[in-house]
Amino acid sequence: MQEALSQAAQTDMSLLLVDDDKPFLHRLARAMEGRGYSVRVAESVSEGLAAVEEEAPAFAVIDLRLADGNGLDVIARLKERRPDARGIVLTGYGNIATAVSAVKLGAFDFLAKPADADEIHSALAAARDSRPQPPENPMSADRVRWEHIQRVYELCSRNVSETARRLGMHRRTLQRILAKRAPR
Repeated sequence: MQEALSQAAQTDMSLLLVDDDKPFLHRLARAMEGRGYSVRVAESVSEGLAAVEEEAPAFAVIDLRLADGNGLDVIARLKERRPDARGIVLTGYGNIATAVSAVKLGAFDFLAKPADADEIHSALAAARDSRPQPPENPMSADRVRWEHIQRVYELCSRNVSETARRLGMHRRTLQRILAKRAPR
């Protein structure tokens, strides 16, 4: 892992972060700057594409779902402009099909949110042929379920009845789940 990072450190430590969650984006930018990266941030697909066109970075961490589109578009453009770039896709709603698409478009790794700066740094620094380390503190099954319910709820414009119908659960059960705090 350190070999790949040392090689990259000798050349280019430019990093593009693309995420529409502003607090997360700015915390991650500060953390990655502390690890020696030269960070640029973008909050949308269009800003990410513009940043890649302006100067394609050596590394990129891109959220999958952004307000104006899909982060995979930024990964694809980055790989066109700079084939040696290492892009990581972050998402709170990962599934196998999306992970496969991300890798086919040129992503180096696919991490589930909430990923911390250490996990992201390790993924960026990993050797291309190495297997990623399993997460130290993965989300619990209850947390994954809660995240999925929250995602569907938001996609249904916070309509409890529609969300319950799409999830195949009783409306009152869903209301009780939504009233509780997120599991750890």
